[in-house]
Amino acid sequence: MVIGAAVVLFIASFLDYYDYGNAAADAPNSWDMLGNGIGVYMVGVIGAALIVLSRSQPQPRKVAGLDLGQFGVAATVFTAWNLFWTIIDLGQIDAGAGLILGFIASLALAAGAIASPLVPALKAPLAGAPSPQAVQPPYGGQPGQGYGYPGGPQPAFGGQQPGQPQPYGAQQPGQPEAQKAPAAPAAGGGAGDFTPFWFAVPVARQLYNEDGSQAPIAELAPGTWYLAVEQRGSALIAQTQDGRRGVLQDTTGIQRG
Repeated sequence: MVIGAAVVLFIASFLDYYDYGNAAADAPNSWDMLGNGIGVYMVGVIGAALIVLSRSQPQPRKVAGLDLGQFGVAATVFTAWNLFWTIIDLGQIDAGAGLILGFIASLALAAGAIASPLVPALKAPLAGAPSPQAVQPPYGGQPGQGYGYPGGPQPAFGGQQPGQPQPYGAQQPGQPEAQKAPAAPAAGGGAGDFTPFWFAVPVARQLYNEDGSQAPIAELAPGTWYLAVEQRGSALIAQTQDGRRGVLQDTTGIQRG
């Protein structure tokens, strides 16, 4: 949506800016007034490019504490706002095709830019996440050799096949009491006996900042393995493939690798 609206906005910049109602009159386009061509239309196009570039990165690039996507959203809103008041302030002059089409495209562009970080279906990055096999686990040595890593050697208890996922916290048949998945420690208790393990979530779940704020830093997707590195009460401290750490508050139904 953002890319399509940006293309239409660019095309609109070459169409008539005003409509004089006279076929013989040579109506200007936005490039005849460079402030409109570069300062309005191209600002929206550049904003769309920044949004696409930001979404193509595994981790957003930041400038002055703001990622490129936020700059892009601001640019698209500026273009729509400018064209809106330009149409309102025309007075006796009629808006040309370039101005009308540019305004419609800028509205669609700004709406898509604002909706992208708010609608869950649009949050996914354009670049795919790195494969779990390419990640070097911080615990247990080489990939595929650490405890719990999917595809690596797994302890078998009571006939359970190695590597078969088990619900988090469930005891396997024949598993000794001491080898159960770590239970939530009591309030104020330590978690020194916690063993890191790989897990997958049944549905998409948010990973929140470790400082206790409710700001999500990543979304865990089903079908991908993540590393649990610490336990805090009923929550887990999880690490994504790109190295980000956060709190997984809802651990119901997760499966151990």
